[in-house]
Amino acid sequence: MTGPLLDIRNLRKAFGALHVTDDVSFQVMPGELHAIIGPNGAGKTTLIHQLSGSLASDGGSVHFAGEDITRVDMAGRVHRGLARSFQITSILDGFTVLENAAMAVQARSGSSFRFFASAARETALNDAAMAALARVRLDDRAERRAGSLSHGEKRQLEIAIALATGARLLLLDEPLAGTGHEESAVLVALMAELKTTHTIVLIEHDMDAVFALADRVSVLVYGRLIATGTAEEVRVHPEVRTAYLGEEEAA
Repeated sequence: MTGPLLDIRNLRKAFGALHVTDDVSFQVMPGELHAIIGPNGAGKTTLIHQLSGSLASDGGSVHFAGEDITRVDMAGRVHRGLARSFQITSILDGFTVLENAAMAVQARSGSSFRFFASAARETALNDAAMAALARVRLDDRAERRAGSLSHGEKRQLEIAIALATGARLLLLDEPLAGTGHEESAVLVALMAELKTTHTIVLIEHDMDAVFALADRVSVLVYGRLIATGTAEEVRVHPEVRTAYLGEEEAA
């Protein structure tokens, strides 16, 4: 497609008098890694909730691949190819790494989550799950319990689960949060590889990673979008430097 894969128009969400996202509009083009940055409390995670369908918006619209999905729930958006990884890991610790990925494949096929136990017996599910695990370099951990993985490996597994749903667009919510230097390096390399095959919306506080990976960056401050542009355009934007990057430099 030649137009935007994701088109957000005048999106709004308020909790009482607090406007958490306030008339937010931007586009994400196919094959783009689009980063969303901003200080704590800027509304970034609320925006991801709205894009993923886990939180209904008060106004505005979300279009995906040309379709208005504003009123489509989270499961419906996943089915259409929009999948999210969570800021706090959301894997099932008691299941194996392979079972976690296989259940995502099972959900993609339309099977009910009531049939968790059958997933491990399905060759087709396992083959697709192993392919997703190989993309994130966890295929050698397939038979381990997910709860035994390191924090960074759990983030890799979350991305594998998103891939296993057949996602065209990945919503990655702070994948580097809580990771050490070596784990961060692995995840940054993984995202650089994934952006060659997937469109990605990335929320991240690590500015080195953002500026290394992002094709374009949008900046939220108090729920409002104050700038969108290339990494270099955003880096030198005076309002951004005052509102956000300047705080980082002074810290």
